[in-house]
Amino acid sequence: MTSAPSDNPLLQPWQTPFETPPFDLIQPAHFPPAFVAAFAEHNADIAAIKADKDEPTFENTIAALERSGRLLTNISSVFYDLVGANSNPELLEIESDIALEQARHWNPIMMDAQLFARIARLHANAKSLGLTGEQARLLDRTYTHFHRAGAGLDAAAKARMAELNERLAHLATTFSHNLLGDEQDWFMELGEGDLGGLSESFIAAARSAAAERGMAGKAIVTLSRSSVEPFLQSSTRRDLREKAYKAFVARGDNRNDHDNSATILEILKLREERAKLLGYPSFAAYILEDSMAKTPQNVRGLLERVWKPARARALADRDALQALITEEGGNFKLAAWDWRHYAEKLRQRRANFDDAAIKPYLTLDSMIDAAFDCATRLFGLTFNEREDIPVWHPDVRVWEVKDKSGKHKALFYGDYFARASKRSGAWMTSLRDQEKLDGDISPVIINVMNFAKGAENQPCLLSPDDARTLFHEFGHGLHGMLSDVVYPSLSGTSVFTDFVELPSQLYEHWQEQPQVLQKFARHYQTNQPLPDDLLKRFLAARKFNQGFATVEFVSSALLDLEFHSQPAASITDVHAFEKRELEKIGMPAEISMRHRPQQFGHIFSGDHYAAGYYSYMWSEVMDADAFGAFEEAGNIFDPAVAKRLHDDIYSSGGSRDPEDAYVAFRGRAPEPDALLRRRGLLDTPEAA
Repeated sequence: MTSAPSDNPLLQPWQTPFETPPFDLIQPAHFPPAFVAAFAEHNADIAAIKADKDEPTFENTIAALERSGRLLTNISSVFYDLVGANSNPELLEIESDIALEQARHWNPIMMDAQLFARIARLHANAKSLGLTGEQARLLDRTYTHFHRAGAGLDAAAKARMAELNERLAHLATTFSHNLLGDEQDWFMELGEGDLGGLSESFIAAARSAAAERGMAGKAIVTLSRSSVEPFLQSSTRRDLREKAYKAFVARGDNRNDHDNSATILEILKLREERAKLLGYPSFAAYILEDSMAKTPQNVRGLLERVWKPARARALADRDALQALITEEGGNFKLAAWDWRHYAEKLRQRRANFDDAAIKPYLTLDSMIDAAFDCATRLFGLTFNEREDIPVWHPDVRVWEVKDKSGKHKALFYGDYFARASKRSGAWMTSLRDQEKLDGDISPVIINVMNFAKGAENQPCLLSPDDARTLFHEFGHGLHGMLSDVVYPSLSGTSVFTDFVELPSQLYEHWQEQPQVLQKFARHYQTNQPLPDDLLKRFLAARKFNQGFATVEFVSSALLDLEFHSQPAASITDVHAFEKRELEKIGMPAEISMRHRPQQFGHIFSGDHYAAGYYSYMWSEVMDADAFGAFEEAGNIFDPAVAKRLHDDIYSSGGSRDPEDAYVAFRGRAPEPDALLRRRGLLDTPEAA
């Protein structure tokens, strides 16, 4: 590791268990000089590859690229973990600078003609190189990445591509900061007369949120989804539901200093220009070529196949909700801020179930234990909590993960609670990826969530959606922890975007299995197991309101696709475009998209999911079909099926084509109707 001043922990060997980052020593001021050193080291690595006078080989070019920039990888992982999970104004200011410096560092590398010539020569002669399957895959992916970054362009086009990348990096950071700013600035204080319908656990969480903001003794609703959505579902105060809902859907769209509308227009324009420089008609065409879906037409076909039955179901539910309002004597038309509230009432009537009844049985600790136990039964993993590993916030927990032979496999960090310093949402990331290029390197994996903390000395109680989110992110975590590849670029979740959600969404299935809930869903006060009757009602209610859930997702995915398929010059007003596209698909006025444009961080805080938000649904086709393998075996922990799942999906990372990996596991391609069947939409007339 590069020598450096002794007072910068980022540039010294980490004398911690498993060489984990010393978060207790790291300060924001340490990052700028650390990045300078890391950029310099990486540049030296690249220069050495280019200076090699020998003919290019896999080892002196592709493997050498894999070994390059390790310090930069380490520092970037720590930095972006803190920016997302425990930011402060100083870190956010540094991020704005670092985003630009990262672009300026990577542009000349990814567009270097001399380096690309070495890679291209190997790629052209790949069949004669005697490569392993993983090496052949890595060579192909490396060539593809450089080619799609513009390495084959002429000098003028490369210069323009570099300008575009720098500006887009700045705009993505601006979008993210604007969204965080709106989320941090807004809260709604609840007085004693504002608590109607709210559960004790929600009120306790609202008081914890207030205390976290220095308002001890008060209760607030924040713009965290885990705060807003249960409030909309339970509160009897229609005026406050309207206020909370409008604030939630207006994040990044308040015509203030945090407004993201102009940022979106510029992002779309520059992304389109970048795609056209590379010879693609649209950014969507560019992105989707390197995916399982391949084309915008294929994506649109899937989304429209799901949209029609989902919309029909949602409209039928809308009419039922309006009838319920009328029956109760309500003299108003159902609005978006009413949907969750009356849907919960309708679910209680139709299925005799409501979330409040099951939440006391779904404590955070019990659901963590359930997720771990399923991993033990499927893959032989064990989890032991460690108290000796530095963390970035006192709420963060760390577990050592061992395989079935007792050998160290990974470290797993869980950061579960919402706080003002954390961006909204839930995600998985890593501090270190698994690899075996120069020794057996074990992964260090992170799950970050935004659950509402319980009152002092009271557990955090999860809604069924929260519990599903925990299993979802842990599925991503398993994808990282179980990785068993040689090369870091193919490790864990380094797969196509429309395949990466398969391991996470598939793992959700175990959370709702009766034998899992019967073991781990216990009342936080009495320790009594979930009653059989309540379990049956919960399972029966799972498909309720799926029209709504599907419509809010698919509308977001369709808008993402249209943003990146239509000419950017035709999109001059984000609001007008949103309105036009929603009218075109017949979006029910009583439902909002899951992510309105100005808060759509998936696609505008970077481009990983840009033109790719559909990926969750593409993967759901596979996950619904994949769980069927366990159902057909008659055992949700069937050892033979679990071994195929481990070998073909979770451990193989990006070392093989995802379609081949899926067929190896399932024995055939996925059946698209499995998705509609899982969501209870297959019997809708429009699904026929």
